[in-house]
Amino acid sequence: MPYELIEVKPKFDGQVIEITIGPAPANIISAQMIAEISAELKRLELITRETKDVKLILFSGEGKHFSYGASVEEHQAELVGQMLPSFHKLMTQMLSMEIPTMAKVSGLCLGGGFELALACGITICSSKAKFAVPEIQLGVFPPPASILLPYKIGETKAAEIVLSGQNCTAEEAFHWGWVNKVVEPELLDETVVQFIEEIILPKSAVALRKANKAVRIPILAHFNAFVKQVESLYLDDLMKTSDALEGIAAFIEKRPAKWTNT
Repeated sequence: MPYELIEVKPKFDGQVIEITIGPAPANIISAQMIAEISAELKRLELITRETKDVKLILFSGEGKHFSYGASVEEHQAELVGQMLPSFHKLMTQMLSMEIPTMAKVSGLCLGGGFELALACGITICSSKAKFAVPEIQLGVFPPPASILLPYKIGETKAAEIVLSGQNCTAEEAFHWGWVNKVVEPELLDETVVQFIEEIILPKSAVALRKANKAVRIPILAHFNAFVKQVESLYLDDLMKTSDALEGIAAFIEKRPAKWTNT
């Protein structure tokens, strides 16, 4: 199936499907990209019921970066009511996939792009990768990260990351536990291939899928337990404040925000 913002490539005789998000350099997570990724995941679910060969879905970014994050323009009041729920549905879809998922991260991995990587079961990244949810600087917050980060790394560190909006290094991400491996940039592709060849390909596809589903039951339940509440906090409360509207507008207009604390 042809897509405009993602490229889908079968690898290792179709046992691995790589979904590359684009276009570079930003690889913005827009409403259209959300729809394309969701459609591809649905297609892969149907395929595995027939061929049963797919053992891994690999997410990567086109060019030097994984993703600059979600589309700020689509966070405006008249658009966010449609975009945000669709993104949350994609997160649920990823967390509930039987096929194991992996993120290969280089460069910047921010906002919605970071949340896409968080929804993957395995992450291997370059030592030069930078992770952040900078939404607080725009007067808003990252709903999926607010749910997934406390689950993965604990409330204390998650609060620091969400409230500061500051970049985290690859080594910090590994130390805090949401990244599996950190390697030098020139070794990233080789390391991912080695992991796939040594860990994924020798296994039964059906065993991998059932094992992946088993280990993902808790995080899926955790996300589903809170996503509607957090979504309402964002759409029904935050987006009615002056500062949320001002922060988004200031970013789009490329000027400092003028907070009124209301």
